[in-house]
This record gives sequence, structure tokens and C-alpha cells, in this order.
Amino acid sequence: MSEPVESPEVPGPGPTEWGEHPHGLGPWAQEYGTPAPDDERYDQVLLAEGDRRNVVDAYRYWSREAIVADIDARRFPFHVAIENFGHDANIGTVVRTANAFAAAAVHIVGKRRWNRRGAMVTDRYQHLVHHTDLAELRAFAADAGLTVVAVDNVPGAVPLETAQLPRECLLLFGQEGPGVSDDAKSAAALTVSIAQFGSTRSINAGVAAGIAMHAWIRQHADLSLAW
Repeated sequence: MSEPVESPEVPGPGPTEWGEHPHGLGPWAQEYGTPAPDDERYDQVLLAEGDRRNVVDAYRYWSREAIVADIDARRFPFHVAIENFGHDANIGTVVRTANAFAAAAVHIVGKRRWNRRGAMVTDRYQHLVHHTDLAELRAFAADAGLTVVAVDNVPGAVPLETAQLPRECLLLFGQEGPGVSDDAKSAAALTVSIAQFGSTRSINAGVAAGIAMHAWIRQHADLSLAW
């Protein structure tokens, strides 16, 4: 069965190295000259010591739990899945981008271990789910009423630039190199491709995921809600 992934098993850089942001704020009293707010969303340690995490200003000083709850209240109904049969280094980038676009969840298919360096600590705020294989992912998508959309430049794929993505869907990406596996293609109701004009056979899997997620955003999101 699929199960939530609370934290990756591969150790990565700690929050001091990658989680702090140069434009963070110091202690609340120092920054504003007023008593700290009496609001349960705020983290008392952050209020007292400052908040230099990589979060938007609207979430400055908020606790991790409060941030996740707020995003949960307005997450979009699209999911993202990436195959991880060879410890793909792009997963961190996919997680970071999914967080930026408020994806419902990121599903990691195959190996549980992944390198979180590219996630830039956004995995703390993004729901992650592990599936042992494509069969588990397919079952999840069916139970959740999600249309599986594979993203790969293969013959017969519909150009992403003209495709109408289902609002409730699961965007499925293959690992770097081989692309979407045959099992993944068979699980998809639709396969879309990204237009390319140069010499390379394919673009980076993390980049492809970002392009596809933004295509969904352009078609379905209320852009007035963006930060």
C-alpha cells in the first residue's frame, strides 16, 4: 500500500545550510518594536530568535504546522508522480516546484530513498507519498478519481502546448535518461509531450515537471490567489 513519506532516508544538507534565506527577519521585537503577536499560528521560538527560512513573507514567523495547514486549505487538485527506480537526482527539484504550485501531493514510485538537496527544505511543507510500484500508483489514482497524464516526448503524444489537462489529474514523470517506463505509459490515459527545437533528445526531468505543472496552473488556477 502507498504510505506518506515523512522525511527522505538519504541525509541531505541541514536547514542552516539550505533552509535559511538571506532576506529573512530577526526577532519580532527587533524588527517591529512591538510585542510579539498572540496568535497560535506563530512559532514562539521564531518570534524570539528570528525567521530566516526559505518561506514567503506572508508565512514569516509561522510554525511549520500552521503553514502546511494554510496551504492545505487551498491546494490544487493535481498530483505529481515521478519514477525513482535509479535514485533520480531530480526528485528534489520536482518537490520544490510542486510546493511552489501548491500541488496536492508528490508521489515517489519505486525506491523510497531520494536526495533532498534540490528540495531546499520544501519537503517540510509538501505532502509526499511513496508507492512501491506503478500498480500501487494506478490504484491510488483510480480510488482518488485522478486522470493519469504521462509526460514524455514519444510518438503519438499530444503536444502539451495544445493539450487540455484534466483539472483532477496526476502528472506522471519518468526518471532521467530512460523517461517514462512502459508500465507508466500503460497506466496513463493521456501522454503529452513538450515542444523542443534544439539538438537534445530530452530536457531535464525536473525542468519538464516544472513546465507541465505550470501548464496546469495556466489552465486551471485562479492567478489572483498567487503571492
